[in-house]
Amino acid sequence: MEEEKESLNVLKECAYIQTKKSQDYQSDTSNVLQAMHYHRGIDTIHDILIGKITRATSLLESGEEPNFESLEDTYIDLINYASFAVSYMRGKMEGQHPDRDMFNRKTNANDK
Repeated sequence: MEEEKESLNVLKECAYIQTKKSQDYQSDTSNVLQAMHYHRGIDTIHDILIGKITRATSLLESGEEPNFESLEDTYIDLINYASFAVSYMRGKMEGQHPDRDMFNRKTNANDK
């Protein structure tokens, strides 16, 4: 029997972590929906991705063990935020308004 690729195991772990974090950030007792975290839509997610890449670069260049979030944690966050970007671009993120584009700008339905 062939072993599953480790990259697929990583994606499963990312999905698990995304689900658990979502329970913290969009709990049943909160009115905050996921899209509300990204005021400029895909641009906000892009900024977060750039920040994560910069953090990974800093950790790699330091050669030191981080005190808190590991390099692996940072890469898992990158995977999850990339999935948020795709979800937002598709217009399918929880709390996303159908009358707004992927930059969270109002669109004119009559222009279509």
